[in-house]
Amino acid sequence: MSDNNSFLVFSGTKTRYLAEKICASLNCPLGNLVVTKFSDGEFAVSYEESIRGKNVFLVQSTFPNSDNLMELLLMIDAAKRASARHIIAVIPYFGWARQDRKDKPRVSIGAKLVADMLSCAGIDRLITMDLHADQIQGFFNVPVDHLYASGVFLPYLQSLNLDNLVIASPDVGGSKRANTYAKYLGCPLVLCNKTRARANVIESMQIIGDVKNKNVILIDDMVDTAGTIAKAADVMKKEGAISVRAMATHCVMSGPASDRIQDSSIEELVFTDSIPYTNRSSKVKQLSVADMFAETIRRVINNESISSQYLI
Repeated sequence: MSDNNSFLVFSGTKTRYLAEKICASLNCPLGNLVVTKFSDGEFAVSYEESIRGKNVFLVQSTFPNSDNLMELLLMIDAAKRASARHIIAVIPYFGWARQDRKDKPRVSIGAKLVADMLSCAGIDRLITMDLHADQIQGFFNVPVDHLYASGVFLPYLQSLNLDNLVIASPDVGGSKRANTYAKYLGCPLVLCNKTRARANVIESMQIIGDVKNKNVILIDDMVDTAGTIAKAADVMKKEGAISVRAMATHCVMSGPASDRIQDSSIEELVFTDSIPYTNRSSKVKQLSVADMFAETIRRVINNESISSQYLI
């Protein structure tokens, strides 16, 4: 591995828990960065050690509220002005990713705006995981290393030793991701077709495929209010499924999500730790992606391929 003096890892306020695990895996200290907050809500960022000529990795997920994104932008700007050699944004959860296109007239494309802001601030590379839409990689004019949570999910799923396994997608939009899991595991794929009354409100749901006497694994990229995944699990149990578990990369879990999961037919909901989860549900389990990000950082430093660490 490269000399630890050639790179430094820093963290934003809300993703420090993950950055500390990444640094433990890399066997390096977490860099000294101070965020000063003012009484009106404004804040400033300063590096308390020299980063001149260094490869600087900035770990920060951009989940709500928007302070996390603004903090990352200030970290990037401060690193650029402090003469960092390369600035690599490590964003386990890339927020605003659901706004990836104009799905109706006169709306913003938030994912492109965030990409432009990060590029303008001065990043040289982005490392992220399970973007809501793969095409967001094309919003950047710098290299994007797009990791997949399947690297931690599949070993855990195989450790459960479930018979009569079926992989399911809670909506048609996630069918490609679920189909990849189904092909790898050699099991059937089931889809849920839902219609929405409005955002976060489901009007109806139908199951496409057979779940009777099956152990179902729902695969998704994130769970926000948990309305879709809870409804899918309940419908599948009514259709005769033996058990329903769910795996989703990003633990957004806003509003009534924890209560919905607790009251649903889901036996277990597995997330990564890309987002901190505080409003706990006993059914929720988090698997760490720190080692996966640490290995990617190692390979970036050493100019090695990262594709060999992908399972699927």
